[in-house]
Amino acid sequence: MLIKYGVNHHLPPYNSVIGCLVAPSSILRRQQFLVRILGGFSSQTYQNRVGGIRSMAACGVEADAESILRAITPALESSKHKGQAGKIAVVGGCREYTGAPYFAAISALKIGADLSHVFCTKDAAPVIKGYSPELIVHPILEESYSIRDEDKSCVTQRVLAEIDKWLERFDCLVVGPGLGRDPFLLDCVSEIIKCAQHLNVPIIVDGDGLFLVTNCLDLVSGYPLAVLIPNVNEYKPLIDKVLNCEVNDREANQQVQFLAKQMGGITILRKGKSDLIGDGDIVKSVSTYGSPRRCGGQGDILSGSVAVFLSWALGRSNVADPRISEVNPTLLGCIAASALLRKAAGAAFERKRRSTLTGDIIDCLGRREVTRAGISSPSYSLNTDERGLSAREHL
Repeated sequence: MLIKYGVNHHLPPYNSVIGCLVAPSSILRRQQFLVRILGGFSSQTYQNRVGGIRSMAACGVEADAESILRAITPALESSKHKGQAGKIAVVGGCREYTGAPYFAAISALKIGADLSHVFCTKDAAPVIKGYSPELIVHPILEESYSIRDEDKSCVTQRVLAEIDKWLERFDCLVVGPGLGRDPFLLDCVSEIIKCAQHLNVPIIVDGDGLFLVTNCLDLVSGYPLAVLIPNVNEYKPLIDKVLNCEVNDREANQQVQFLAKQMGGITILRKGKSDLIGDGDIVKSVSTYGSPRRCGGQGDILSGSVAVFLSWALGRSNVADPRISEVNPTLLGCIAASALLRKAAGAAFERKRRSTLTGDIIDCLGRREVTRAGISSPSYSLNTDERGLSAREHL
């Protein structure tokens, strides 16, 4: 059963009816969201529980990514103002890792978001600023080495006060790229996640954010605007922690489905040969061939892309289009981002072959050959309705 509701951070127990909540006008559209009422879980063996999932969803159903991309991508119109196409924030970046938050944030801009912010440590900020003047960089995070133990509480409150001034403005929050694993930094980010939920801001968790969430499942469990994007190495500990079993590739669809359901209906995008996307109710796959080159940073492109497409899907949740009106916006955002990244990676590989780097893929996100590679059909012209990710003639 599907119902529309407003989300806050105090979610009722499973099997309860969730009513509409009142929210500030700036976040009302986030509350136009479809959620599934989840049942309780038995203590049967994992194999028996997986059998129940099989009856809920078709296995290995390939998503109609082309149709979804067309449906959720907003038109480019001269009447729109800055910010209406998306305001994305990335929480990540420390002195060791500065590239990952940049890749996520700049990918969001390349796809079509209007504004992209990065909240990082003071050491990382000058480097990230130097990568691109397009990004708005906030050097507010701290690591343990730079503060005394007696000052940690005060610093945490200062960080939260600073980010709280911005959170309500964002359409989506990406947590984890280049975050690192400093204990104090992770504690601060945990509080940021809680604040984002209180304001109903969608949260994309990737990279070191998955390490944090795996060790503190309550941070996202039961929050239907949360998306986890694990790779094979990040997926294994998540499966072990939540389902207490090993990864089962032969029943990968059912396992993703059960993991999402067990975590209260959040969305899981499991990266792999085929990306598997489940939200506790259905599972879709995206199998479009991308690139055999596995350079680091592609996951960061994906997290920034999901943030943009998810915000677009939420913004169009009232549109009377059966392709999107009855589908979980988090699922739509993941499908669109997965398909576009794969096409961009394929286009970059055609040009650079083995020397392909993440920056080459980012450069291809808005190129016409990505569309020609198969995202849109020859009979469909984006010139006619001005839909586009970067320009009228582009996807």
